[in-house]
Amino acid sequence: HRLWEMFLVEKLNFKWDEVHEVAEQLEHIKSEKLERELDLFLKFPKMDPHGDPIPDNNGKIHKLKSFPLTDMNISGKAIMLGVADHSNEFLQFLDSIGISPGKKLWVKKINLYDQSMQISTGKKKNLFISKDVAKNILVKEK
Repeated sequence: HRLWEMFLVEKLNFKWDEVHEVAEQLEHIKSEKLERELDLFLKFPKMDPHGDPIPDNNGKIHKLKSFPLTDMNISGKAIMLGVADHSNEFLQFLDSIGISPGKKLWVKKINLYDQSMQISTGKKKNLFISKDVAKNILVKEK
């Protein structure tokens, strides 16, 4: 399923919020050779477009240690790895504000009242996100 999601995003230019249902259909093709060749064609990706790990051909999962953006301190720098919420609405929202896996994020301010955050991605100086959004963005410290 996750290999198909990568293929759809990387090679067919699907958006990350469009791939789940199509991958659901494609994953029912029963061919170990197709799976191996797809993995090779994609150069053995470790994660899908949402930041979820893809097992290697031995079934081993290489998990990256990630945590919610809400765990970052002010002035903390992070790289987005994935999302906890895979809903189309959430993924579309992140697209609309320019946040996706691999993006560098800087925590500029945390509002004491509601824990909302002011962050920067480098291009957009001031993005304001709610605590609910921040807790669903998975990062690693940079």
